[in-house]
Amino acid sequence: MNANDYMDEIDLRILRVTEDLRAIQRELNCAAMQAPADPELMESLSQLSEMESIQTLKSALDQMRHFLWFYMQIVTSELEMDEKLRRTLRQSPSGDKSPTPELSLFDRIKQATDAAMMRYLPEGKVRKPN
Repeated sequence: MNANDYMDEIDLRILRVTEDLRAIQRELNCAAMQAPADPELMESLSQLSEMESIQTLKSALDQMRHFLWFYMQIVTSELEMDEKLRRTLRQSPSGDKSPTPELSLFDRIKQATDAAMMRYLPEGKVRKPN
């Protein structure tokens, strides 16, 4: 299975889970609205087994929310770093040649970091770390 097939599979699962979660929310909302007028429904909703399944769902959703926040931080910071690297590669420090396409990836990254250091460090002075 190649990367595109794998991501397509994940996208489909995300859509299915999202639809299921919305359906569960609608059904629980209807039950919560009807429960005050129906004592039998209120009793069945407040049973321990029902509350355990809701608590399990809540716990899984909380965990997923934390994971997705972490995942988005990694993915977006990686994309931002890639974009900064591309911008730095396009710009060259004064007096240097612009990068050539024949350079290896390592050489281009090294050239980009050198260029960034030249912009951030004042000439002849070394900054102390914070």
